[in-house]
Amino acid sequence: MTPMRWRGLSVILKPPRPTYQSQSLQFRRTMTHDCKVAVLYQACEVPIINGVQKPKKPGGYQDSGADIAYVLRQAGVQVATPNHSPDPKQDHGWCYPDTEAGILHAIEDGATVLWANTILFASHPLQTSSILNEHASRLRVVGQPPKLVEHFDDKNHVNELLRTKGRFTLPRCWIIESNDSPLNMKNLPYPIVGKPIRGRGSHGVKVCRSEAELKNHISSLLKESPKIMLEQFLDGQEGTVTVMPPTQEQSYYHSLPFVERFNHQDGIAPYSGVVAVTANSRVLSSDEMSLDPTYAQIMEECEEIASCLHVTAPIRVDVRRLENLPKSRFAAFDINMKSVSRSWCSYLYFTTHHGHQNMTGPGRPGRENQASLTALAASGLSWDYPALLTRVLATANTLQSLRDISI
Repeated sequence: MTPMRWRGLSVILKPPRPTYQSQSLQFRRTMTHDCKVAVLYQACEVPIINGVQKPKKPGGYQDSGADIAYVLRQAGVQVATPNHSPDPKQDHGWCYPDTEAGILHAIEDGATVLWANTILFASHPLQTSSILNEHASRLRVVGQPPKLVEHFDDKNHVNELLRTKGRFTLPRCWIIESNDSPLNMKNLPYPIVGKPIRGRGSHGVKVCRSEAELKNHISSLLKESPKIMLEQFLDGQEGTVTVMPPTQEQSYYHSLPFVERFNHQDGIAPYSGVVAVTANSRVLSSDEMSLDPTYAQIMEECEEIASCLHVTAPIRVDVRRLENLPKSRFAAFDINMKSVSRSWCSYLYFTTHHGHQNMTGPGRPGRENQASLTALAASGLSWDYPALLTRVLATANTLQSLRDISI
């Protein structure tokens, strides 16, 4: 492959991509015969990091974890479950807690791959447990390196890292650590976005259109966190880009089709747990993307971001145009390291709501109307839900390699 310069970045020209349909069959055969998967849910408390404790989701993502386990099993993949006959209508019984004891239980039940559908951090048992040392070279994990996730949950840390690593298009930002910050609020560019340094979804994210509104929002955020971020408000079209990491079959980072976001609430895309993504998102067609080179440019940039961060599982990068003008440049404003792994849900209804062919996929009863931004992106490639999960499964790395990765 040949390196080239593009907007200050060294980009690798990728070879033609293989046929996705045939690749899916190959992946399914390989994964079905070579592994037994156990899905982990969040049972470990997230530690306080730099004075901030990331909020824990009720249920610890057992709902999406059960979806993953159920669909993989329906697709013919061997799946270990703590309850040998879990009820598809229930969330519990499908996943193992992400504690040391829970992980060992999964291994004792024959798991060779752990799907980390949880919050990871540097002191997580996957990173630190000495009891797991003897399994680390053989046990594979779908997920990000735990010690890097802790760093990358800090939005300012990621922004600063990307600014030093390459000429990425990023919004301007300012850090506030107290109500008595020396920052001159009058000189800030309004409207401006205030948000937590570490957060979940759109919690605490607000567009402030005046100095008074910003000061009130800063005061409320500082009650939850000792440090917050102010960010340049990007006025243009919003979208999200899912980037898949390399696998044995595909040796480079590659993005899924661009997903456009719309129907914002006060300038912010609402949390998908409140408003279904299909109510405010759509995948662009290849024809739409080909008419505007800025889509390809930001997708390439997101791939380079994934490479710089050494991600080992899919990530989602939220982007917006700098201005509300056609073909204005996109900027990356949020890097979601773990959200893809935790957001899988069935999307049986895509066939009827979006007109895609071959988009049906088995889902747990009562979960048919769930979807994720990544699933929506995958639908642009005519991937059904099992095909999507088997591709993610193919990104698994050994536990030892995840422990050893560093920036």
